[in-house]
Amino acid sequence: MLKPLKIGSLVLAHNVVLAPLAGITNLPFRLLCRREGASLAFTEMVSVNGLVRDGVRTRALLKSCPEDRPLAIQLFGDSPVDLAEAAKMVEDCGDLLDINMGCPVRKVVGTGAGSALLQDPLRIAAIVRAVRAATALPLTIKIRSGWHSGDNVFLEVARIAEAEGCDAVTLHPRSRSQMFSGQADWSQIKALKAAVTIPVLGSGDLFDGCDCLRMLAETGCDGIMIARGALGNPWIFRQVLEIAEHGRMTPVSVAERADTIIRHLSLFIGESGEAVAVRELKKHIGWYARGFAGASDVRRAANSARTKADIVALAERISSVSETDSHAD
Repeated sequence: MLKPLKIGSLVLAHNVVLAPLAGITNLPFRLLCRREGASLAFTEMVSVNGLVRDGVRTRALLKSCPEDRPLAIQLFGDSPVDLAEAAKMVEDCGDLLDINMGCPVRKVVGTGAGSALLQDPLRIAAIVRAVRAATALPLTIKIRSGWHSGDNVFLEVARIAEAEGCDAVTLHPRSRSQMFSGQADWSQIKALKAAVTIPVLGSGDLFDGCDCLRMLAETGCDGIMIARGALGNPWIFRQVLEIAEHGRMTPVSVAERADTIIRHLSLFIGESGEAVAVRELKKHIGWYARGFAGASDVRRAANSARTKADIVALAERISSVSETDSHAD
């Protein structure tokens, strides 16, 4: 089930990739996931309006390094002209361009972008056509099943995108109105795979290695895109590969969990300085601190962390937990 994945001119070593996550998939986190085996990583959503207006903070989302390749850049906006201009501006920064047509967050859909586009297939056609004409990079879209539950426009949207030159499509099989509630309907991924000839990637409810391989088996999709399942769990990529190759995976020890927090902190300090690193790691410790005795206490203590030393102390506290208690909290 794991195999090389070809998207346009880009060939990936295998078909397990890291999704774009706003506020999460910055350079430090991408590097962590790559070191655990992700074959491709996406930037956070990059605002087209921010790029066109030469926003410094927006351009900072594109910061990368040689280890961070191949890199996919995800753009969001609702104007075909602006998206095409943005594509030209960023094509030297990455190896693939993706247009977000699935984000359900109000501040994104309120601008007409993200999953709001699912209400306007003609605009989707114009967007893909304009961006395809603007760049030779592999071009993909990420969509949801529809705006409201039951309106399922994903097949129509994917066919339109394919006809306009899109190289692959990723489906999170929930509607915008569902947000992240309920269960993702993986049968929609299977239906999409049967409806188009371009590669189809599946996303939604991938929280461990077994979930990932089950999606590949049940849907026949060409690849999987891990999103929330990577939060506090960058090892998920390694574990998918281990299960596929050996039928089993290496459990994550509390010591490895603590070491990863320190590596994540170090990467963040090198990228953004101590103050930003500590602020961001507090959020991530909320996800790292799971599945061991005293985890809830560590999560509470993280709220008051102010310095690198505070984060290191929390990591040391985690590493001191007995492995026999590693599933107690």
